[in-house]
Amino acid sequence: MKSLLGALQAGRLVELHSTDKETCLRALAHLIEAVPEMSREVDLVDAVLQRERSVNSGIGLGVACPHVRVGGQGELLCSVGWSPAGIDYGSADGKKVHLVAMYFIPDVQKNAYLKEISGLAEAVKKAGDIQTIAKAEDVAAVREQLLGWVSSTIETGASQVRARMIQLEAKHAQATGPAAAALMLPVLAVSLSESQTLFLCQNKDLSAALEKDPSLAPLARQGSSFDRAGYRLLHRAPILYDPARPVHEYIAVKLG
Repeated sequence: MKSLLGALQAGRLVELHSTDKETCLRALAHLIEAVPEMSREVDLVDAVLQRERSVNSGIGLGVACPHVRVGGQGELLCSVGWSPAGIDYGSADGKKVHLVAMYFIPDVQKNAYLKEISGLAEAVKKAGDIQTIAKAEDVAAVREQLLGWVSSTIETGASQVRARMIQLEAKHAQATGPAAAALMLPVLAVSLSESQTLFLCQNKDLSAALEKDPSLAPLARQGSSFDRAGYRLLHRAPILYDPARPVHEYIAVKLG
């Protein structure tokens, strides 16, 4: 499950605060779109939603694997979402989905995708169900569970697995440092008026850049996602306080 491991290594595992299926799919698609290697010839959000409306990607046992296939070369890319509340996904077994693994599949990678999805399904079956992830305390606990599944099913040699795990742990150890903070940041957008929005985040330069751009006020007020200042601002959820001053929660993902 190299692509899943790559997603964990690159920080593309997020908590899904919304229980709305399409909102969650949009957030995960935006995470993949932020990867530099991602082909710009396809609108991933639109493609994922269209496919999902025709074919439900719930594979049962609380897991869903939405995906889009495209022609040509490229890397198999993955993003992962954890929903502690569970998403009413419409899966055949009727169970809520707690783990969503989304894939971008160039034609040359279709066999790699089939092997990966088979490995994921086998790992869930061996675990008996998804409850260890559904009842996890936080994203870090989900990450550790997924790492356990990856290490038991990945098809490379043991030495390569250990090397990748060491790299992953090194990445995780930096989670409190400036580099990790620059990669992915929580942001609150407070609409003070139709033309003014207050952006709150740990990166003061990013906040200042966003607040200086008058075109963002209507987008933030509506809870739209957008790209600015080298980041992709992904809308996660509205926060209901004062209807006259909407507050929206975003996650800022560093681009390229």
